[in-house]
Amino acid sequence: MSLEPDSVELVWEGKLLGLSVEQWGANEREIVEHPGAVAIVAVDDEGCLALVRQLREATRRYLLELPAGTAEPGEEPLETARRELHEECGLTGGEWRELAAFWTTPGFCRERMHLFAAEGVVRGEAAPEDDEELELVRWPVAEIGDRLDEIEDAKTLAGLLLYLRSRTA
Repeated sequence: MSLEPDSVELVWEGKLLGLSVEQWGANEREIVEHPGAVAIVAVDDEGCLALVRQLREATRRYLLELPAGTAEPGEEPLETARRELHEECGLTGGEWRELAAFWTTPGFCRERMHLFAAEGVVRGEAAPEDDEELELVRWPVAEIGDRLDEIEDAKTLAGLLLYLRSRTA
């Protein structure tokens, strides 16, 4: 089977996302086009993890998540991660490493997420976007494993588990 569709038609384009209809032989697939995103497991020099609580309109709930965001055009993943961490949490500096890159929902979406760990970050003033209402939540790193049941967001669960594994490796 070919790894490329027979045809692709962009049927809708918004500010952030697009929707393409792809023809794969007799099968038609609707694919959400996404520029890519990042998430950050950020730990300050006091050994506390930074999380954000925010309204996620699609779920009709406030979710507790890793700081995260969408890439700007031409932006490298690490650049996006540093920008988003500063905007959402006011955190800068530290030692950075990439933990993983993965497809968030490959059944219908072309979003690729890069997951970073940033340790020893320094606290400062956050500068969220006008449409973001974020509550900064700090957890001691030692409590992460016992508090995973408080998380309903997949990227956050994956990020925290990968981070915990990287600390024991």
